[in-house]
Amino acid sequence: MRPHISINVKDVKKSIAFYQRLFGKDPQKQTGDYAKFDLEKPGLNFSIQTGNLETISQVSHFGIEVDSPSEINEWKERMEKEGIVGKVEEDTDCCFARQDKVWFKDPDGNSWEVFHVYEQLPVLGSFAVSGSCCTPSESGSCCSA
Repeated sequence: MRPHISINVKDVKKSIAFYQRLFGKDPQKQTGDYAKFDLEKPGLNFSIQTGNLETISQVSHFGIEVDSPSEINEWKERMEKEGIVGKVEEDTDCCFARQDKVWFKDPDGNSWEVFHVYEQLPVLGSFAVSGSCCTPSESGSCCSA
């Protein structure tokens, strides 16, 4: 079993170049307005296609959970080399877990995180906050309102 995510983007060529750098792999299929990446690590069927301004995909964020801190470092080093690292969070308490994260944004502004969870934390209080809890805020705090 492997999840499939398909998103609409403004510029397929620009997005293909970004995701090639991110995943370190060329698309398995590609046309002028479509590309599909068949990934083994992470196991994901990921596709992008041209959308107009009203149909660009908008989500809180996407994430790739890895099994170890060393995998976080591998992703971080590769993304730094490709010039796409955004924010790095180490040993942070966020979204009810203690974890390491590396954040970045795709050409359409979608936030992505690669993360490793060290431990789950108790759920206290309400998750309802203004904005998006589990994406980096301007103030630098992961889950700030």
